Amino acid sequence: MTGTLLSLGHGYSASALARRLHPQGWRIIGTTRSPEKADRLRAEGVEPLLWPCDLAPALAESTHLLSSIAPDETGDPALASHRADIAAAPLRWVGYLSTTGVYGDHQGGWVDESTPLTPSTQRGLQRVRAEAEWQSLGLPLHIFRIAGIYGPGRGPFEKVRDGTARRILKPGQVFSRIHVDDIAQVLDASITRPCPAAIYNLCDDDPAPPEDVIGHAATLLGLPLPPAVPYEKAEMTPMARSFYAESKRVRNDRIKTELGVQLIHPDYRAGLNALLKDETR
Repeated sequence: MTGTLLSLGHGYSASALARRLHPQGWRIIGTTRSPEKADRLRAEGVEPLLWPCDLAPALAESTHLLSSIAPDETGDPALASHRADIAAAPLRWVGYLSTTGVYGDHQGGWVDESTPLTPSTQRGLQRVRAEAEWQSLGLPLHIFRIAGIYGPGRGPFEKVRDGTARRILKPGQVFSRIHVDDIAQVLDASITRPCPAAIYNLCDDDPAPPEDVIGHAATLLGLPLPPAVPYEKAEMTPMARSFYAESKRVRNDRIKTELGVQLIHPDYRAGLNALLKDETR
């Protein structure tokens, strides 16, 4: 099956999906706010649309829609300006990229797709509201709650090499994460096996303390372990500190049982090993 995918806010994860879909014969239209990025998208075979724009012509030609646009305090930007056009579009599949932040803090406990949504950050609350906005449209919607994303250009190696990495220690803190290639794999599988109203957690099999990930990256590079810093004394941006406000382990059974996904990178060790091999090619 092929078609035309309209990708709203065509960014890191959507680009990975495009790399899977293009060889299958898909046409991909992607929105971006940046003229420079529009040139890059064009070079990658994506038809760029500079946002804000009139989406109606692209929606009329699209069979599938993926939104990666983050909400703000006023709601979902795409729906704020194009709700009626999106709701009326004859789409076969709609995907919305959300976050596991909608579950809030569970003090290291496990969550799955049936866990009540109790966000503890403003960003998480905005995502809960955006999910509800998309669900209200009556579209063949699939929600993907994504854990911490890493991949080419978004790994820990650069900070370990330049000496800026720190192992921030907060007892009991664990994060789930996922390699961008596995995000693309899950989205592709959902497009192939659509299940409207489905919600999927996207993460690997091994929730882990963040200091373990940094330490493994240093080991792979043959460099000393970055210094350990207690959370209370660590210098972090407000955004980075907000991530440490929540600790949970995220289950991913549904992507395996319903979509037949076998993770390419089932844990951070496999993912970091692959990233380093790609770097040295």
